[in-house]
Amino acid sequence: MSQLIHFLAQSSIMTLLINPRRPEKVHRYKPVDSANQGAGVGDDLMPDYMNILGMIFSMCGLMMKLKWCAWLALYCSCISFANSRISDDAKQVLSSFMLSVSAVVMSYLQNPTPMTPPWQSV
Repeated sequence: MSQLIHFLAQSSIMTLLINPRRPEKVHRYKPVDSANQGAGVGDDLMPDYMNILGMIFSMCGLMMKLKWCAWLALYCSCISFANSRISDDAKQVLSSFMLSVSAVVMSYLQNPTPMTPPWQSV
């Protein structure tokens, strides 16, 4: 038992001598107040942009019966949902997602033929 205590005392002394960290160089984390900065460093606007793009593509898919727009809307809505934060408005993200799903469904209900790429002539 005394050998174990002696070994632990020596190992703690060795770690103090070998430890490269310097306590005087440690900086405490201070959270940034986002209310004073507006759209500051911590704000990620990609979910908002993808949400708007998803709604635009959904409307194009519904109104112009473009299947590729509807699929692109669903893709943008999935990206927006995946990158949204808990503090974001869930109703807006969900409504964008449901609008894009309805655009895909309605475009295939109106014309069940397979999708043709936009660069291919009909």
